[in-house]
Amino acid sequence: MKTLFATVFLLGSISVYADQTAITDTGDKIILNSDGTWKYANKPQSAPKTIEKNTRKFEAAKDSTFLVKSTRNNSGYLINPAKWSFEKTDGAQAREYRFQLKGKDLYAMAITEGIQIPLDNLVDIALTNAQSAAPDAKLVMKEYRVVNGKQIIYMVMDGTLKGIHFPYHGYYYSDSNGSTQLVAYTASNLVHKYKSDMDDFLNGLVIQ
Repeated sequence: MKTLFATVFLLGSISVYADQTAITDTGDKIILNSDGTWKYANKPQSAPKTIEKNTRKFEAAKDSTFLVKSTRNNSGYLINPAKWSFEKTDGAQAREYRFQLKGKDLYAMAITEGIQIPLDNLVDIALTNAQSAAPDAKLVMKEYRVVNGKQIIYMVMDGTLKGIHFPYHGYYYSDSNGSTQLVAYTASNLVHKYKSDMDDFLNGLVIQ
């Protein structure tokens, strides 16, 4: 299952030069700007969408004491090492770390890069990538949260891949040091069972 889900989230590194054009894997032509932003070359830009802000306080769990650090940007992930295992992936992959709740069917990954991407664009890219792997993938919810002192976007998507229906919950953050997608996922019939562990994992995101 780990390999199956992993294909959905891969966000390839983008080499950014002044006003370059590129073709996405869905055939859309985009313009890459020198400041790291992008836009569709042949589609009208939609009006900015209003995203609600969750006023709750989100902090790392008290037993999440071990810090896994990114080597690509300034993000880190506080985990409970008694509950979670982790592995650093090949440097050529967009996914820098993968995680698993030990002995359980709950997985997570950190997709990182050094390029700053506006948050709205980052979550749009994540949804587009999900739809490339699972055409019925859809947005369930999206909101701003303040997690360990930093404003992020929390997004839930779900879809069907090879007959398996799955939701995935993610935190998305970007600043001048780079961009991070921290995503937790499992099969839809197990979400209720692992929801608390999923929340604790995501709330371990820290920006150093």
